[in-house]
Amino acid sequence: MLIQPLSNQLSVTSQIAPADVAALAVKGFRSIINNRPDGESDDQPSSAMIAAAAKQAGLEYRYIPVVPGQLQPAQVQAFAEALADMPSPVLAFCRSGMRSSTLWALQAPGTADSIVDTARAAGYDLSGLRQHLGHASGGH
Repeated sequence: MLIQPLSNQLSVTSQIAPADVAALAVKGFRSIINNRPDGESDDQPSSAMIAAAAKQAGLEYRYIPVVPGQLQPAQVQAFAEALADMPSPVLAFCRSGMRSSTLWALQAPGTADSIVDTARAAGYDLSGLRQHLGHASGGH
């Protein structure tokens, strides 16, 4: 599992397993956001399984599923609220980390260039979103 930081508060990664959660707590993560809808693939653990592992490890957990290509403003708002409410650092995941990165970018403060550059350094090309970035206020 390759964990990529996007800010001091948030890192993203690909699909995690319930068995990974305790190690994430040891690494210092305090919260997990799941952006992958249940049932997207047959080998994927359910949100409930990861939520149970998070609870056992003392981590907060939030489920904000995003169907690929169907991102809604309410999901961006829910992601921003989760980052504001949950103890950090937070780890967000989906299949590859791209949806989690996109949710971060759409609510992140800063210029479009700085947001795209940060995502690129983490391995995610968000240049196609440039016109929608850099409008958030506040710090996450």
